[in-house]
Amino acid sequence: MSQISENSLEGGVETRPASAGGPFLQVRELRVHFPTDDGVVRSVDNLSFDVDRGRTLGIVGESGSGKSVTSLSVMGLHKAGTAKITGEILLDGQNLVGLHPDKVRQLRGKRMAMIFQDPLSAMHPFYTVGTQIIEAYRVHNRVSKAAARKHAIDLLGRVGIPNPTSRVDDYPHQFSGGMRQRAMIAMALSCDPELLIADEPTTALDVTVQAQILDLIRDLQAEFNSAVIIITHDLGVVAELADDIMVMYAGRAVEYSSAENIFNSPQHPYTWGLLGSMPRLDRERSERLQPIKGSPPSLINVPEGCPFNPRCAYAGRNGDLSFTQRPEFRDLGGGHHIACHLGAEDRLRIWDEEIRPKL
Repeated sequence: MSQISENSLEGGVETRPASAGGPFLQVRELRVHFPTDDGVVRSVDNLSFDVDRGRTLGIVGESGSGKSVTSLSVMGLHKAGTAKITGEILLDGQNLVGLHPDKVRQLRGKRMAMIFQDPLSAMHPFYTVGTQIIEAYRVHNRVSKAAARKHAIDLLGRVGIPNPTSRVDDYPHQFSGGMRQRAMIAMALSCDPELLIADEPTTALDVTVQAQILDLIRDLQAEFNSAVIIITHDLGVVAELADDIMVMYAGRAVEYSSAENIFNSPQHPYTWGLLGSMPRLDRERSERLQPIKGSPPSLINVPEGCPFNPRCAYAGRNGDLSFTQRPEFRDLGGGHHIACHLGAEDRLRIWDEEIRPKL
């Protein structure tokens, strides 16, 4: 089961030790900071989570919350010298933080792969789709070009691209948006990776194609038993795919639990805001969608106390705690974790009386 590790931001529950026999991906106290002339950008600030084989973790939050930076850190794709990365990223027990780039490159594609948000920019425009899949396959497998080409054609057919024998020689710009995303998935799966990260895999695709891409990822995960991370701001996507959900804000996790708990009994005001701004087709709404007021904070000047306090309608309910003390990321029981100063009775009353009736 995918689960958050039991550690708090400020000295809470002891983190269980990472080991090769544990979850396939284990992230421990990850910090990714970018020094700039204006100050240090704390894009990811003390993040811990696990993902098991065969499970899907959805990471959600607004733009700038640290979702994509987290995924690029796992893949080792930050440009050398631009980011200061500390903590641990253990892939089947092997720590990737500080590992030589050549060693990470050997793992990338073979044991872990990524589906990027914009396949048109992620794929090279000067080479055919087939050439790029062939190259990705031959980097990790000693096979002839003919065998790799056959493998590329098989993959394109598997991900639902019609006439793969001829389309393998087309360039990325000759594919539609949905077909390019399928080709990107084929490239990512060329070496049967054990970890698949999908960063906004359905952005800019129409609803029908979105559903097809999500079905494809689900089917391929079932076939390969891969650990999957879905990164998105679209709660509808994680509702469709995720077993567990981590909600990020200002580079930190603010809530983590099973998808069922996040949608049926969320505990953090930020999660309430995300759910309140999501359209629902399964029931009639009596009120308009309620966007979260304000904007995400600058990651150079994160507010004191709870980072969400400038936008939280309930920040003043615990004296000055929300403005002076960073909330611990604590376990509420049953694997449900939050970082919030609101008491249990207050949270439940607000959810039952103010939030849930409006969703």
